[in-house]
Amino acid sequence: MSVGEPGSVVRRMLLGSQLRRLREARGITREAAGYSIRASESKISRMELGRVSFKTRDVEDLLTLYGITDEQERTSLLSLAREANVAGWWHSYSDVLPSWFPTYVGLEGAAHLIRAYEVQFVHGLLQTEAYARAVVRRGMKGASKADIDKRVALRLERQKHLASAGGPDFHIVLDEAALRRPYGDREVMRDQLQHLIEVSERPNVRLQIMPFSFGGHSGESGAFTILSFAESDLSDVVYLEQLTSALYLDKHEDVVQYERALKELQQDSPGPDESRDLLRGLLQLS
Repeated sequence: MSVGEPGSVVRRMLLGSQLRRLREARGITREAAGYSIRASESKISRMELGRVSFKTRDVEDLLTLYGITDEQERTSLLSLAREANVAGWWHSYSDVLPSWFPTYVGLEGAAHLIRAYEVQFVHGLLQTEAYARAVVRRGMKGASKADIDKRVALRLERQKHLASAGGPDFHIVLDEAALRRPYGDREVMRDQLQHLIEVSERPNVRLQIMPFSFGGHSGESGAFTILSFAESDLSDVVYLEQLTSALYLDKHEDVVQYERALKELQQDSPGPDESRDLLRGLLQLS
């Protein structure tokens, strides 16, 4: 992964948040801001959330509308807009990705802390190549071998960031269901369990297993990921993947609820050492 590429996503988010603050400080509605750049209110909303690229002319017009006349401030924000439009390394995989997923890959690459709960299968950042191939093949029925290979390659590329020297902290709670549901043959599952044991020893990975024996728990709504960023201007983002789309939640009250659910999952699950023992037990049974 080239240095700075995930930064384009962070820059979009930073620029968007600054434009939102400038607009709100002037008491201008999103609708009025959209009108000034020949766009809809929803386009302004997407810009302020950092979900779309920025046209220099649009940023110039918005800065004028918001009363920003200082040349140095304008130059700084316009420079940020240009940097924000740099395509990420994952752009070359876009032909085999659902439309909403490149945004997530960018956010994941920019996050300094990733917290997640997974129930259907092992989290993508922790999958072996063989297990990933079985998962992708199941999810992309009828796809060509080349497309499946490309999707698997993207997953392995994402994992390089986690393993790098400056990689994020990753706190994951895996439901026992994800470990008992077979993807691939017996050898694939054994290798996956062994890989989880090994990767859980990394200093930046905290892996916990939510066992069946606990019963009902706070992860009842399904899998979710919380992404946190080093930049103080950026709010945490909750990522929820659905069948035909994805949700990105960054309202404080939404994020707090998911953080509370994850904290309960972490408190109710065995710690990392006990979870490794659970993995070793499953490995012996497999």
